[in-house]
Amino acid sequence: MKKIGLLGRIVIAIALAVGIGSLLTKIPEKYGLWFVELGATFNMLFGGFLSFVVPLIIIGFIAPGIAKLGKGSAKMLGLSTGLAYLSTIAAGILAFFVASNLLPGLIGNPAAEQISDPSEALASALFELEIEPVMGVLTALIFAFLMGIGMAATGSKTLLSVFDEFQQLIEKTISSVIIPLLPFHIFGVFLNMTYAGQVASVLSVFAMVFVLIIAMHLFMLLIQYTAAGALTHRNPFSLLKIMAPAYFTALGTQSSAATIPVTVRQARKTGASDKVVNFTVPLFANIHLSGSTITLTTCAIGVMLMNGMPVSIGPMIQFIAVLGVTMIAAPGVPGGAVMAALGLLSSMLGFTEPMIALMIALYMAQDSFGTATNVTGDGALAIITDRFATSTDTTPATPAGTKTV
Repeated sequence: MKKIGLLGRIVIAIALAVGIGSLLTKIPEKYGLWFVELGATFNMLFGGFLSFVVPLIIIGFIAPGIAKLGKGSAKMLGLSTGLAYLSTIAAGILAFFVASNLLPGLIGNPAAEQISDPSEALASALFELEIEPVMGVLTALIFAFLMGIGMAATGSKTLLSVFDEFQQLIEKTISSVIIPLLPFHIFGVFLNMTYAGQVASVLSVFAMVFVLIIAMHLFMLLIQYTAAGALTHRNPFSLLKIMAPAYFTALGTQSSAATIPVTVRQARKTGASDKVVNFTVPLFANIHLSGSTITLTTCAIGVMLMNGMPVSIGPMIQFIAVLGVTMIAAPGVPGGAVMAALGLLSSMLGFTEPMIALMIALYMAQDSFGTATNVTGDGALAIITDRFATSTDTTPATPAGTKTV
């Protein structure tokens, strides 16, 4: 199983869950229900542990990430960071308006056809054990910002070293515990839904959401390169063609970090200066996540519609705005963006544990496409930054800590 990628393991888990769940409906209820409840018990324990770790993920990745941005090269850093945030937020708003208008027609009327809360029909755990997080998501965000900005302002190497080691510990927890157990968690959720008779409607949504997300990825790239082309009087399609190797490299590696050499090489071919490219591409690999934001926003709306929840512009815009900052905490593992967003999904949108599992499955189904969109968009932002950047005496250093999203 170690040789099978995470997406492959999730697909296998869903297939097994649907098959076994269908078989369990044909045997005496007391035996079938007991097996499903056993899976629900694992999901309860895993979900509690996940809730406990989320604030630690935010602190462990956002605080050192902000600190490493440094206080030198202020103009270029400010311009680059502002462009990355605006692009990420614009992608989320685009996804909200498109998904909220198209998905209801594609999915149907979930309020009439499905239950309002999956937990009402799903089997319960054999027992209950509540694992309280050490702090709330908002508290963790504020603490991470305070520490990160403070370390950047004071240049504290000692405290940064502590947070770097804490980040390594959290990343090890994610890669060695959470990611390996995710397929079992998703297996338990789909097993429960199959046994309750809900899985057919859920799986039918996957394909529609997937196609819509890919279409919006391509449209967002066209917007980014149209803007870059207009500023530099270049054909946006020619620029996209130059950056295409970065897109397909990220599609294969599923890693923004592994794609950086290709992104840098292709961005230089667009005419952006070496100085700007060398600084912005590694930085954007950390903070520019337009493709992942499109995916998370669309998947969130899809899951909400599947469960009969209202999709209101106020809460969604707030979610997107905070998500644009929280995504800096995306850890260096496949699916890291959705890991960083889990706290916001539960605290701001009211996601339950079954909905979180659906969200993870939906996101992982196209994780590599989101990463490819992020990386390719970095080239457009590098061109725009180069157009507006002014000469400075300080030569910016290449930011460290790139990651997979």
